[in-house]
Order: sequence, then C-alpha cells, then structure tokens
Amino acid sequence: MKSLREGIDHRIFTDPVVWRDRILMWTAASFAGLCVVVFTFMTEWASTWFMLMRNRYVWLPVILTPAVGMLVVWLTRRFAEGSAGSGIPQVMTALSGEVPPNLLGRFVSLRVAFAKATLGALALGAGFSTGREGPSVQIAAGVMHSFRRWFSEKSNITANDLMLAGGAAGIAAAFNAPLAGVVFAIEEMSRRFEQRSSGLIVTAIVLAGMVSVSFFGNGTYFRGIAVPSVSLELIFPALLCALLAGALGGLFSRLLIVSSLGGKDILSRLRASRPVIFAGVCGLGVAVLGLVSQGAAHGSGFSYTESGLTGASEMSSLYVGIKFIATWLSYWSGVPGGIFAPSLAIGAGLGHDIALLTNSASMPTLIALGMVGFLAAVTQAPITSFIIVMEMVDGHTMVLSLMATALVAALISRLISPPLYHSLSSMQLQKVRPPPAEVCTDLKDEIKVSPDVSKA
Repeated sequence: MKSLREGIDHRIFTDPVVWRDRILMWTAASFAGLCVVVFTFMTEWASTWFMLMRNRYVWLPVILTPAVGMLVVWLTRRFAEGSAGSGIPQVMTALSGEVPPNLLGRFVSLRVAFAKATLGALALGAGFSTGREGPSVQIAAGVMHSFRRWFSEKSNITANDLMLAGGAAGIAAAFNAPLAGVVFAIEEMSRRFEQRSSGLIVTAIVLAGMVSVSFFGNGTYFRGIAVPSVSLELIFPALLCALLAGALGGLFSRLLIVSSLGGKDILSRLRASRPVIFAGVCGLGVAVLGLVSQGAAHGSGFSYTESGLTGASEMSSLYVGIKFIATWLSYWSGVPGGIFAPSLAIGAGLGHDIALLTNSASMPTLIALGMVGFLAAVTQAPITSFIIVMEMVDGHTMVLSLMATALVAALISRLISPPLYHSLSSMQLQKVRPPPAEVCTDLKDEIKVSPDVSKA
C-alpha cells in the first residue's frame, strides 16, 4: 500500500499552480467554443442575407460574387495569408513540429482566427460555395493556442496539445458531434495520440460543446431527422452509392490537389501571377452556375441537404455537377472557407439521384449513405465521416451501413487520389521550409502520389 500511495501525485489536487493551469485550460476551451458560436451566427446571417438579395435581384451575384471575391482574396493575401482555404491543413502544418516558432503565427493565431471568421463569413455572404466546419477547426485551434503564453512554466500542456484540442473542439462544436471531434483529432490531425492529450481533447470538446448547446440546443445538426436503417432491398442501391461516392469523391480530392499545385495552363498561370483577378474569374463562374441552378450553387448546401433528408423538395438532377464545380471554383479562388458542408451536400445529391435511378422508396437512407460516402472519399477519414453523419442525422440504427459505405468509398478514393488534407499540408510546409533542390526539386515529389497527380 505504501508504494501505491507513493505513486499518487497529490499535487494535481493541492498545488495552486496546477489548479491555475486547469482553470486556464477550461477558460480557453470555453472561449474557443464561444468563438465558434459567433462564427456560426456570422455565417448564417451572411448566407441568409445573400439569398434574400439574390431572390430580389437575380442578376446581383454576377456583380457581387466576383467583386467581393476579389476583395476577400486581396485582404487575405495582404493581412492573413494563412487564413485562405479550409483551415484544417494549416492546423495540421502547425502540429507537424516542422514549422519554426517565429512562423507558427502564419497558420494558427488570434489574428488568423479573426481573419478566418470575418473573411469566411464575407465569402459566404458573396455566394461562394464554402462551409464553416473546416474554418471552425482553425479558429478554435488559434484561440486555444493563444492561451499558451499564460500557462505556468511547469505546465506539461504544450502548444501542440492546445491546438489539437482546439481543432477537435472546433469540429465538435460546428457539427454538435462530440464523438466526431475526438475521432477527428486521432484520425486526421494527429497520427499519434498520447494519454495526456486525450483528457485535454475531451475537456475541450465538453466545454466547447456546452457553450454551443447553450445557444443552439442539444439537437442534431439536421434538427433531429431520424434516418431508417438499410433493408435487404437497398443492398444494391447502397453498394452503388458507395462505389460512385468513392469515385466521385476521389476525383474531387484529386482535382483540389492538382489545382492547388498549379500547372502551365492559362488559369494556373493567372492564379500565380494575378491571384486577385483570378478570384474574380472564379467568382464569376460561381455566379453563372448560380443563375443556371436558380441559386443551388451558392452557400454551404445545408438547406438542400436538409430538404432532401426530410423529403420536403426534390433536388435537380444537375445539382451534383453544379455543386461539385462551384465548390471546386470556390476553393481554387483562395477565399477562406471549408469543404465539409458542400461535400455533404454533393453526397446528398448523389444519394438522391441513385434513389431515383433505382426507384427506391428509402430516399433519406440513400441520401445519408451518399453523404458519408462522398465525405469519406474526399477526406479519406472514414471513421470521422461516418460518426459525423451518424450524429448529424440521428442515424444510430444504421451504424454498420454508414461504416461500410465510408470504408468502401475511402478505399476507392485512395486508388484515385492521395490524402487531401495531408497533401495540402505538405504544400504549406513547402512554403515555410523549402527542401534542398537535390533532395526534392518539385512539390509533387513531396506528396508521394500514385498515380502522378500532375497527369490528372
């Protein structure tokens, strides 16, 4: 018994410094959750304003989307270049340990978090096809990382611990999916998971989630929609959904990587030499797609996904292709914004089309399978994807079918594209610490693509 007592560290209960660091950690997690909530309100207001203006003035996006896109990209490159795009690759880059301390603020900081929230909401208010979930990861990670300076010197909480916990809390608060936050931290942001980090992550998720729930209620992302399980007559449509979602998601991931790498084509040269003008070109493309689709190309796609799950309205047969291109153009433009919600919308449209093709009466089930399949294929994070969708649609009765679809889709995607976020993170690292020419003369060598993405 004596040795057992000696093994217990009583300082965790009695040391005031430990308690000070613990309270500081709780404060950081709560504040990170509050920032995600504020960002959510900003994006919802911006999206609502845009749709109201678009419904009143149908041709307004032709002017508004390119103009605001150019402004957002100019502000991004001028004041916070690290806020462009999703935000998840930036957090992964900061967690890699390869970024010099003096350059860490380019990827994760309060300034970047503020720019991400402000410019991300502005991009959605201009009609770009982006989401708020990926940016929520970077915002929460930046907020929690900013508290590191106030921890005691004896604290074993590192900057990486705070960023990892913040990123997980960001996903959990954005989707109201706490399990997804834990799994996302393990599967996607950090391939090594220490016992010390697990407590911090769970604590951050709980506190950030409590802040989110206090504003939005303890409901699922799609307001308690329950999706029925897969029956025997759905085996073929479900398999078709997994195969097509995997192929389409892999192509989408590959397209984003190739576009980010750039090439010798005229658009890639314009993006490299005139990024602000290029953003305007992409914005014009999104606006035209919005005109063709009567507004379906704009925004995160949340309302279209929700209406498909509830059966409130039919999706157009062109929705998948239009949303696919609009999301690609939005990401390629360089505006801050994520791809989680648009990916779910594309997957929902795919499931909807398969249900019509196979004359299936269980459309909500196939929509849910399309969502998880496309998201898993794009991110190549199947466990995170199926947990996100399961918690979003109250799909506990179809856990096995969601899991199987995610695994099949992710496997097919790996045959087409390298992992998206890790490839984009490698590009971020290349900008900070370019390797010697004799070791790696081309960014494509860094990504280890098979087949070569440069020939896509």
